[in-house]
Amino acid sequence: MKPIFRLLFLILLFTTGISATSQAETEDQNRVDLIGKVVDHHYLDFKPLGTIELPRFIYDDGEFFFYRNTTSLLNQESDRFTDASYLDSQLEKVDGQIVPASYEVVRSDGTTPDFDFSITSHLIFFWLAAIITLLVFLPLSRKYKQGTGRRTEPKGPFQNIFETLVIFIRDDIALQNIGPGKYQKFTPYLLTVFFMILFMNFFGLMPWGVSSTADITVTAVLAIFTFLATQIFASKEHWKHIFWFPGVPVPIKFILMPVELLGLFTKPFALCIRLFANMASGKILIFSLLGTIFIFSELFGPGIAYGTSWIWVLLTLFVYLIKALVSFIQAYVFTILSALFIGLAVDDHSEEQAH
Repeated sequence: MKPIFRLLFLILLFTTGISATSQAETEDQNRVDLIGKVVDHHYLDFKPLGTIELPRFIYDDGEFFFYRNTTSLLNQESDRFTDASYLDSQLEKVDGQIVPASYEVVRSDGTTPDFDFSITSHLIFFWLAAIITLLVFLPLSRKYKQGTGRRTEPKGPFQNIFETLVIFIRDDIALQNIGPGKYQKFTPYLLTVFFMILFMNFFGLMPWGVSSTADITVTAVLAIFTFLATQIFASKEHWKHIFWFPGVPVPIKFILMPVELLGLFTKPFALCIRLFANMASGKILIFSLLGTIFIFSELFGPGIAYGTSWIWVLLTLFVYLIKALVSFIQAYVFTILSALFIGLAVDDHSEEQAH
């Protein structure tokens, strides 16, 4: 059986190489942009039903410019701003209106505006995650204030499910990693981070949904908040162990100081990259597997493409289920590492305990 598996592996490598070459030679309109399925956009993509363009806010040369969408921008101020694609090509018009090509707005001379504060698809789904978090927990909070869940048992599957998750994060993450004296202060932050990341991850699994955590700017902001919480509430012992490590010879202190300072930034950096890479790679893998059907159709004809499509669909379904599990795991990992970093910083460990 081994030669058969080896032959299949070589065929896979061969077809992958051919597909890469053939893709490079195809026309732009026939090319599937996998990265374009993950990156941020200035519109909500509901293809084949259509798209919804998002508002544009641009600050340039000391002025704020607001446009209903990119199409409005191109048609109202075509002499000031343009689509970057139209610098090297003719304007494309539909029903007499200029339509966006790349949605990348530049000045007419090709330079970029000073600041682009435009709303994007990732920002929309970030806001949606925040709204859903509020819609979930405000009614639950009201129930607990009325005594349901405190003086009596929780009522209904909705309250039971979320109470289980809240108690898990409070007792097994916040309490275990921060300690009994200070965990209450950080539990609301950890709960917010966990559920917002979880909702954003799940959005990427829905039809036409976007996973905002596949955007490094979103994960960077989340990591910065953990970094700020860690440093603002850090104990004196924490700073002592960074700038003047106790219990070691003075020459070694000067060696450890830059290492510890670097460690302050590598921790949130790891939080940012881990969440971003896992969520972005999962979506690219799903589109890559489905795209294999069209590659086979181009290389070997529709018959073989249809005949083998069930293999790629089953593999995609398997990866989809794994990604659903990873969505929960990544929310958990980000939350527990945030709690761990905060716990290490706020701990009033003495020199005797540390050594």
